[in-house]
Amino acid sequence: MSVSFRRERVEGEILVPSDSGYEPRRTGYEMRWDPLTSQACKLLPESNLLPSSDFDLAGFGDQSKSWCPFCAERVERVTPRFAAAISAEGLFRRGEALCFPNLAGYARHASVSIYGPDRHFLPLDQITQRLVADNLQTQVDFCRSACRADGEATWVSLSANHMLPSGSSLFHPHVQGAVDPFPTTQQAISAGVPGELVGEYLAAERSMGERHIASSGEIEWLAAFAPAGFHDLRAFLPRFESPERLPELVVQELGRGLAAALQLYAELGCSSFNWALFGAPRPGHVLNLRLVARAGLHESYRSDVTYFERLHGTALVDQAPELLAERARPFFNT
Repeated sequence: MSVSFRRERVEGEILVPSDSGYEPRRTGYEMRWDPLTSQACKLLPESNLLPSSDFDLAGFGDQSKSWCPFCAERVERVTPRFAAAISAEGLFRRGEALCFPNLAGYARHASVSIYGPDRHFLPLDQITQRLVADNLQTQVDFCRSACRADGEATWVSLSANHMLPSGSSLFHPHVQGAVDPFPTTQQAISAGVPGELVGEYLAAERSMGERHIASSGEIEWLAAFAPAGFHDLRAFLPRFESPERLPELVVQELGRGLAAALQLYAELGCSSFNWALFGAPRPGHVLNLRLVARAGLHESYRSDVTYFERLHGTALVDQAPELLAERARPFFNT
């Protein structure tokens, strides 16, 4: 078993208008393949495909605050409750965070956790380690209880859509959990990657150093060699297979890393993101997280997901992962 960091330069030529007619111009990109899954990525010259935004998110959020079901005046009155077999109280609490069932049945056991009832608008630079860790802990507690109550539901994942461009249907920031009898496509792909290959991959990234960001104890953070989206960051937890198995100290460690990553995103001018933590009931599976930035809201909004990503499964990005890792390291080493 040998890990491969495959990349190929692709070049072409077009004719562009000039005062004398048409002149030749070289075009090109770098094709990369993920060392673990072979998922392809096209790395383009920098062209500001993900522009920063100064959209008034606070003002926009105020428009939904009067009816938001996750805000303090309503959250414990209008949200559903878990069955007693999962939670005696019907929900899970930690600090400001609350976790309750998802009305949308995305999984047999589906949850939503909010950072806090008073956190209707939560800019990325205000997302602290404590807020993230408390939110994650409510989800881990939910997943552990759901798995204990239902032996058939063994596929566990945690995921987040932050702000509307990421696919969120509500402005109020939240995380979602799923405990299901079947994996998602990406969970199945992750489960099929041998743990030995992940170990080789992580060792190679540490040795090369170009994309490695930090080793925080149980977690390795790096910039993805073949990004699946903009500012793609990855975290690997080699000693764990699934989220419900995480002890509290590791949840806090993961919260610290995610908060650091979101501080980086804030500096990069981002306001929206997706992340997913992929668990699998497979001995040797390496629990892993993927975080990508999404387009910000603005008057000339353009989705960052095109036919390439949605239908071809090939991301188009215009920033080298090596540069992203360089920008990220100071946030993880404070």
